[in-house]
Amino acid sequence: MSAKVYSATTLGLESVSVEVEVDVLSQGLHNFTLVGLPDTAIKESRDRVSSALKNSGFKPPHQCGRVTVNLAPADLPKNTPIYDLPMALGFLLATEQLFFDHRKKLFIGELALDGNARRVQGVLPITLYAKEKGFAEIYVPEDNAYEAALVEGIAVIPVKNLFDLAKHLRGEQSITPFTRDAVVFSGEESETLDMSFVLGQEHAKRALEIAAAGGHNTLFIGPPGSGKTLLAKTLPTILPRLDMEESLEITKIFSIAGRLSKDKSLITMRPFRSPHHTASAISLVGGGTFPRPGEISLAHRGVLFLDEFAEFSRAVLENLRQPLEDGEITVSRARGSLSFPARFMLVAAMNPCPCGHAGDPQRVCSCSPFQVVRYRQKISGPILDRIDLHIDVPRVKFEKLEGQEKGAEKSSAIRERVESARAIQKKRFVNKECRTNAEMTSHMVKEFCPLNDETREILRNAVTRMKLSARAYMRILKVARTIADLAAAPAIEVPHLAEALQYRFKE
Repeated sequence: MSAKVYSATTLGLESVSVEVEVDVLSQGLHNFTLVGLPDTAIKESRDRVSSALKNSGFKPPHQCGRVTVNLAPADLPKNTPIYDLPMALGFLLATEQLFFDHRKKLFIGELALDGNARRVQGVLPITLYAKEKGFAEIYVPEDNAYEAALVEGIAVIPVKNLFDLAKHLRGEQSITPFTRDAVVFSGEESETLDMSFVLGQEHAKRALEIAAAGGHNTLFIGPPGSGKTLLAKTLPTILPRLDMEESLEITKIFSIAGRLSKDKSLITMRPFRSPHHTASAISLVGGGTFPRPGEISLAHRGVLFLDEFAEFSRAVLENLRQPLEDGEITVSRARGSLSFPARFMLVAAMNPCPCGHAGDPQRVCSCSPFQVVRYRQKISGPILDRIDLHIDVPRVKFEKLEGQEKGAEKSSAIRERVESARAIQKKRFVNKECRTNAEMTSHMVKEFCPLNDETREILRNAVTRMKLSARAYMRILKVARTIADLAAAPAIEVPHLAEALQYRFKE
């Protein structure tokens, strides 16, 4: 006899349906066959499912003859052990040890040898898919219930073990659908850092405010100990609070990557990712045999901080070109291509030379001119061209250090100005597919960044003298538009453009 149970899997950030078909032939020697492009983790499901069935009080497969399990569609690679639960239920249906209506029900979950259900990855996107396809119920491991319950309009049934689930499906003992308490979504958490902790560096703080308001990329260059890392780490404290749509978008990425914890199934704070300079290209952009999100996707709608920027492999940094322009990364493998969102703010920090003291009036640089040039050439021109704000972070003077935090502006005050500027951009892009000035296309720049005769002449002279590229021209206008938004100005004026020009990279 054959039976079918519905399940699903993730493909990039999207989900696709998987039908778990089980056929049992009582004649012949025992054989448990899995087909449908399963990987090693799924092939081992034969032993997990057999033990779970036996330890839950059911007749196991080795007593039932030949068992064939097909994971359809057969041409889609399967690479996660979330089919244990639907396989076990399909076997029980096929052997008539259990009867229930499988329609409108979707099952996912890994089984332990004793029949308990274990936590799996990708539950949120699968639940969203199940709701979209009209499923009435989704059965998930108990530890995934809160994550699945973020989706309204579908009943989430928490599964503790196979034995209790069978009693529920028989109607002998009901499992109460999981419902989360009403949550007032604030989009923020308690923060241990504050912009007031940064002593001095008012110029760099102003640049960070502009970066946060418009979503611009930033590069800090300065000697060791000048506060570059602290500045970068305090950036999330002045970024606008997440809204629910952004939070779910980020949570989907973390769910697929397996980065969600049991007690925190919703990301409510903008991510801050800081990979080490020894990181590989795959860890940064994502990939693998079955592609998974990398650091740039985990930093989506947040900050990607690359400390010791010049120490990263040049080949690794070159992988940032496409996502910095397009806001997404396409990972291509022999089995196909997958796209992951990567709309992040890049914040990089580096020393001016190998010893770190070039240009420092208080320390003598021990590097030769050739060493300084070679050090800076580790970062290609196209990468530098994609960074909007280039900030010199000098050594902090003693007077600033002695002053502690007196008079320093707190992150909350800066965040208010940033959110006001973002509100202007939200209204501006109400019918557009972008959220910030940094995301504007060339056509949008022409529409929303008009110049008068005076500002046009200033920009013409700057492009000529600084030998700026077309990309740099567009990015200057975007930064100027953000500065104007912070000043609540309807149009770009001379002071806004002049400030934007001083942040450009100069040879």
